[in-house]
This record gives sequence, C-alpha cells and structure tokens, in this order.
Amino acid sequence: MTTYNAPLKDMQFVLNEVLQISKYSNLPGFSEASEDVVEAILEEGAKLASNVLHPINHSGDKEGCTRHEDGSVTTPKGFKEAYELYKQGGWQGLSFDPEYGGQGLPYILAVAVSEMVSAANMAFGMYPGLARGAADAIYHHGTDEQKQKYLPNMIAGEWGGTMNLTEPHCGTDLGLLRTKAVPQGDGSYKITGTKIFISAGEHDLTDQIIHLVLARIEGAPEGVKGISLFIVPKYLINEDGSLGERNGVMCGSIEEKMGIHANSTCVLNYDDAVGYLLGEENKGLRAMFTMMNEARLGVGLQGMAISEVSYQNGAAYAKDRLQGRALTGAAEPDKPADPIIVHPDVRRMLMDHKAFTEGARAWMYWSALWGDLHTKAEDEGTRQKADDYMGLMTPVLKSYLTEKGYWHATNAQQVLGGHGYIQEWGMEQFVRDARIAMIYEGANGIQALDLVGRKLPKDGGRAVMTFFAEIDEFVKDNADNAELKPFLDGLASAKADLTEATQWFMANAMQNPNNAGASSMDYLCLTALTCLAHAWAMSAKAALEKKDSGDDFYKNKLVTGKYFLDRILPEKSAHLAKIKSGSETMMALPAEAF
Repeated sequence: MTTYNAPLKDMQFVLNEVLQISKYSNLPGFSEASEDVVEAILEEGAKLASNVLHPINHSGDKEGCTRHEDGSVTTPKGFKEAYELYKQGGWQGLSFDPEYGGQGLPYILAVAVSEMVSAANMAFGMYPGLARGAADAIYHHGTDEQKQKYLPNMIAGEWGGTMNLTEPHCGTDLGLLRTKAVPQGDGSYKITGTKIFISAGEHDLTDQIIHLVLARIEGAPEGVKGISLFIVPKYLINEDGSLGERNGVMCGSIEEKMGIHANSTCVLNYDDAVGYLLGEENKGLRAMFTMMNEARLGVGLQGMAISEVSYQNGAAYAKDRLQGRALTGAAEPDKPADPIIVHPDVRRMLMDHKAFTEGARAWMYWSALWGDLHTKAEDEGTRQKADDYMGLMTPVLKSYLTEKGYWHATNAQQVLGGHGYIQEWGMEQFVRDARIAMIYEGANGIQALDLVGRKLPKDGGRAVMTFFAEIDEFVKDNADNAELKPFLDGLASAKADLTEATQWFMANAMQNPNNAGASSMDYLCLTALTCLAHAWAMSAKAALEKKDSGDDFYKNKLVTGKYFLDRILPEKSAHLAKIKSGSETMMALPAEAF
C-alpha cells in the first residue's frame, strides 16, 4: 500500500522564502496570512490529506461508485465521512469572499491545500474542486440574487457543483451542442438534452448539486455564438431556502473509466429541467470559461500532485529494495545486496521526478500568486499584468504538468519493477488516475493550439513580451551573484530559444496554419521549460541565502536545481529544432496511407 506525506518544508519554502507572500500584507486576505497562520493551515491540511484522504484512496478505487435504480449514486466507503471532515474544517471556503461565508484568505493558500488533497486522493478532490469552480462562475457572473441564493451553501460545502459541456456527439467543438433551453415567461427555462463525462455529476456527499449547463435557447444563432449558460439545481429551492421537489435531471449511467473510479463520472439526462440563465444570453462560454480556466489550473495541479505522491513511494521503495551491487563497489557490504537507490538509472528516474516536481510547485504557486494579484492588486497595471500571465500560463500549466505527471507516475511504477504492475502495491493506480488529466478540461493538444493561436498573439503578444521582460530583469538584477550564475545562464538560454521560436511562429504560422498546428505542442513544452528555469532560478536564489545555515534542505535544493539544468533543461534545444522543422513531413502523407 502507498503512503502520502505532504511536503510541508518545500511548500513553506516556496511560499515564504521564494515568493515571500508576506510582502503582500497590504492586500486583502494577505494581512491575515502570517507565517504562523500559513504554517497552521498547511499542517492541518496535511493531517487531513495523509490521515483521512489517502487511506481511502486505494479502497475507493477498488470499490468505485454505485448507481442505484432510482438514479442516485453512492460514493465508496469512507468518502462521505471524509467529506464531512473536509466540510467541517472549512476548507471549501478558504479563499472565498467573506460576504458569502468564505474566509477570505489568499488563493495561493487554497492552491497549496488543493495540492495535498489531490495528491492524497485525486478522485475525492474532484468533488469539492468542481463545486468551487461552479461557485466561482456564479460569483463572477451571477446576479446579486443568484449569489445570495447559491453561494453561502456552496462555499460552506453543503452543496456540490458541476459543469456540463460535453455531449455524445461533441467534445471540444461546443458549437455542435444540441441541449436546448425553452423560455417559460417567468425568467426560468426548461432544459432538455444529454451531457456526458460529468465529473461528480451525482453523489451522496451533499444534499444538493448545482449544475452549470451549456445549452442553446430556441432561435439562438448556430455555433458558439448562440450558447448560453444555465444554473440547474438537482432539487428546486423553495422561497425559504429549503430544498423542494426533484428537478428534471437524472444520472443515466456512470462511465466505466480507466481510473478515478471513486469519482462519479456521469451521463446526465435533462428532461424539462428548470434552469436559470447565468450571465447574458448567447454569451455562456464567457461565463463558463471562468470555471473552465480554474478547472484547467486544478488539472495541472493534479498532474503535479500525482507526480509528488508517486515520487514519494518510488523513492521509499528504492531505499528499501535490495538488488545487485553498486557499480563502484558494495555500498552496504553487511547486506546481501545494495538498495537500488545506488544504481544510476534508478537515480535518473527519481531525479527527473524530483527536479520536475519541485520546479513545478514553485511555478504553480507563482502563477497562483498572480491569480491573487489579478483581483487584489491596488494598481491597474499590476492587475493587467496578472490577467495577461494567467491567460498565458493556464494552457501551459494544464498541459505540461499533466504530461509530465503521467510520465513520472509511470517512472515511479518502473522503479518498483514487477511490484509496480501489481494492484496491491498501489502504483498502477497513480498511472491510471493520472492518464485522464491529459484529456479532460480540453485535451493537451487543444491547449497547445490555444496557446499559439490565441494567447500568444493576443494584444500584440503583450503577455509573452512582459514575461520576457521579467526574465531579463531578474537576470540583470542578480548578475553580480556568482553562485547563481549557472541558473541565470540556463534561464537566459531558455528565454533565447523561446524568443527564437516565437519569432519563427510570427514568420511562418500565418502563411501556413499547419506550421502552427504542427509545432504547437513543442512550443508549449519550450515555454514550460522556460517557466521551470525561471522557477528554479528564483528557488536557487532563495536557497543560496540559507546554504550555510546547516540545514541540508537548502543544499539538497541546489543540487536538485543543478540536476534540472544538466539533465532536463537541455530538452529545450530539441523542441526548438522540431518547431523549426515546420509541418511539411507531418502533413505530407495522404490520409489513406495511415
């Protein structure tokens, strides 16, 4: 069986020493997030994750969810009790507006807690995660009446939430959706249609579920321009706020999935269900994207979290499993063999894993901090910069962290050898669970197209140019730090390659759109490597300030960072070469040749 221990030391290092969130104490929520408060929140979150959520991860996967004849769904044993503890702890409202019952703490702290929850039990974390996204969409796009009606219970964890996009005949191309909305003359609509792949679509953790449903109002334009977003509660709500009769939405079946068995991924059938418009008519995608973008960041976080928990278990096994002798001579001659941690190839897998995960954590938290600044910064320039960064980083974080999270889960499985392939050891569950993260909330290839097709050219390339300027400023400001020079050189080299790739896109993508499509994923990976180089440079700077403290954490941080420079960052050159090869050979074969 697997274990999970939240990496509290590294989380606190990133929050307090790399990002120095105490500098933002003048902003709403940050003044309450003192170092002591942050430490207490993380420690309590770690107890919930390690002692409550992870012990039911494997059993939840084995049992799965159960649909009953009346369409109701029960979650695996222990999930309802675990959710009750999660709810009582106030975790759902950690960073929400106090006006609706939230605690008003920084979003970055909610991200840190979500990392622990996802690492401990990815399937469980999806229930409150989707509810949070739905509440966020209502918060940003709902009327005052809608906010008062839905948010307090959703923020308290009393009510769940979902988002309903995909239909049997359409996934990414939402312009093809057929779910219809018929106005009733009283401000409500009757919603009819079928939605598939609805995570947390039906369950027994909450008494009420608030579904956000994309549908087309009768007579609306075809395509994405005619899509509206509706609030469709599982139960209608009485005037006094109590739950009334069951609405016309029912779970038709639970999808039989490769992984995340403990999350109820449902086919939901809407049959004249009562719904209420959220936002403006025919502008539903704008409102839904509030939820989708938060979900995409959450999925990127899932990739990093799976990487962390699989690394922990792979490393523990490697230090315990005796097999062969070290190439340089017996490391533990009093034992019949050495632990496999002595073998360079095992080290390669684990160091790849460790260097990625620690760099990704700093990058993800840095992005989350900009998410806070987007809503809380005092000056418009900072808020604009934050908005640019969140738009640019969201597809990159979602795609790269899930790609690498899955790859590292398989490497951790490889470290266990044959035991990694056996269910009772738990490693194969990480691989199965991680696989979906590359697919849902917009498949990674779609994210890459979004990056090069929309985010890169938006506002004349302002977001990426701003990021380049920030890198240049960091390198310039720290040029006198001789010990930091390897990290500065690596960062400058990555930025130079990304600049060359960006210029290639400007010169070649417009004349042949296939050039953009063929190179989009490599451009995304090159962008991610540059972001990781930036994260590692910031982390190394903070670690160098404490390298003589006697705490091995800082020394080990620098060694791990140098491994990133030596063994991972060089991948940037391959991505640049592939980008510049264009689309000619990729598109040359006729379809019948495949």
